[in-house]
Formats: sequence, C-alpha cells, structure tokens
Amino acid sequence: MLADAGKVGVTAIDKRPVRGPVQAGPYGLYADVQADRKYHGGLDQAIYAYSAEDARYWEGELGRTTPAGWYGENLRVEGLDLTGARIGEQWRIGEKLVVEVTAPRIPCQTFARRVGGDEQRGWVKRFMQAGRPGLYLRVVDRGAVAAGDPITVLSSPESARTIGDVFAARG
Repeated sequence: MLADAGKVGVTAIDKRPVRGPVQAGPYGLYADVQADRKYHGGLDQAIYAYSAEDARYWEGELGRTTPAGWYGENLRVEGLDLTGARIGEQWRIGEKLVVEVTAPRIPCQTFARRVGGDEQRGWVKRFMQAGRPGLYLRVVDRGAVAAGDPITVLSSPESARTIGDVFAARG
C-alpha cells in the first residue's frame, strides 16, 4: 500500500489470506513484504500472529468485521492465549515449521491510519489499553504453513515473561 508517500512512505501492513501452503523462512512468509525491517520486521519479527478471539473483541468494539490480515497479521490463530505466551516459547505449526515467541506487537501510527475513520484518533492508546497485542515470531526451523494447520507448543520457559507482561511494561 502506498499512501501519501511524503507522510507515510511504503507500508506492508495490508495482508490478505492465501490459499494453500506458504513457505516460511528467516524473514517471514514467502512473497510477504517487510517494508521496514528496522521497526516492522527482521529476524525477530518474521511473523505476526493475532488471535481470532481478540479480533472478535475488536469487532464488537468497532462495530465492523476485521477479516484475517486486518491487523497486519500474517497468521490468525484460534484457541491459543497469545497474551499469555512466554518469550522464548516455541511452537510447531504444521509438520515442519518451528517458531519462537519474541515480542508483543507495539502499535504505531501506520496501524492507526489503517484503522481509519473516527477510530484512528486515539487508536494507538486504545489498542495499548485493551492489552490484546498479538505477538511476533522468529522462524527457528523453516517449513510451510497453511490455514487450519495445528499449532503445538513444544516448550515454554516457565521463568520467562509473558507477552502481556512485556506489553504492559511498555504502556
């Protein structure tokens, strides 16, 4: 998406569901662009996961649907407590892909512009206060991911901080 390049620049927040498996490598999913690896990508932010449960919360708050990819996520998951996930936790997705939880998503003005409308004003603060950030994943072992693939928690370091803890400390 290119919007008023003087103010916004190039962004890759606009994500859409795809059919079939997609390969995941060190910088994320094949054919998915990271327009700004310094702040919105790189090895520790290769994949952004957001939960279906949190998306439904926001649909109720915003009074509109938020389809997969609306939050800029590469992966919409269901049945996992992303806010309770621990930094360093590792998951297997599908047969081969192994990822590691690295950080919560910290909302930015690009995200606020994506929301648009009246909600754009104060969106970053509102998103922070709700405490439903989603999380970033680092790719440990490459593999393919497809809609409906099972996610198995392989390990979770008990002493590590949760995504919610780290996110709350930023607010």
